[in-house]
Amino acid sequence: MTQRVDLATVMDRLAIDEVVTGYAVAVDDGDWDAYRALFTASGRADYSSAGGIEGAAAEVADWLAETMKLFPVRQHLIVNRLVRLEDLGGSPGDSAEVRADFLNPMRLAGPEFDGTVTAPNFVAAGRYSFALARTRDGWRLTRVTVHETWRHMSA
Repeated sequence: MTQRVDLATVMDRLAIDEVVTGYAVAVDDGDWDAYRALFTASGRADYSSAGGIEGAAAEVADWLAETMKLFPVRQHLIVNRLVRLEDLGGSPGDSAEVRADFLNPMRLAGPEFDGTVTAPNFVAAGRYSFALARTRDGWRLTRVTVHETWRHMSA
């Protein structure tokens, strides 16, 4: 590999990491326009393993906008990112896959007592599979699949 190819690969990895982080931030902040903008026009998301829906990114964004009202406080932690770039004989291609673990603590909406929220905490965890494509606008998600492996609720 040449230094130019190595630099392109590093730049692709940074851009892909930014998309994955942008995904977590959009969901946590409830920024559904930003969520939609992370996907290609034909992008899809699958939350069925967590009891959700599978469909076009715009449809899933609408579903998330309603569902996440149940969790006014949420924080995605996406870690252990394994990035696989398409390899075109030593040069980076235009597709990539990311496998990453997640831990997602949230607080359910609920009543307050003396200014203290009494609703329980809810934690979900598992693994994401992200598929991405290089577009004119940069890297975008073509598919996100949630593989939830456990959840816990506590007071």
